[in-house]
Amino acid sequence: MVSAAGRPAQPRVTADRELCIGAAQCAFAAPAVFDQDDDGYVVVLDGDPGSGEWEAAQEAADLCPAQAILLADGADGADGADGMVGMDAG
Repeated sequence: MVSAAGRPAQPRVTADRELCIGAAQCAFAAPAVFDQDDDGYVVVLDGDPGSGEWEAAQEAADLCPAQAILLADGADGADGADGMVGMDAG
């Protein structure tokens, strides 16, 4: 992947803590990428996972019952939405 600026595109992982319900599916599916805080809500440990963890982050997004995990594949446009992947990312 190459960004519009000609640089290699980097996948990006974010989480919406307002949507998180503390189901912990993300932490189970991708423990190197996600954890939970003391209240049980998602914490992103690695917002720029390598290819080895990217598949696990995708699985976590698919498993999240609150759809609180957002993944950008690095090919997003100026508005940041075009490259979103995962459950209902658009």
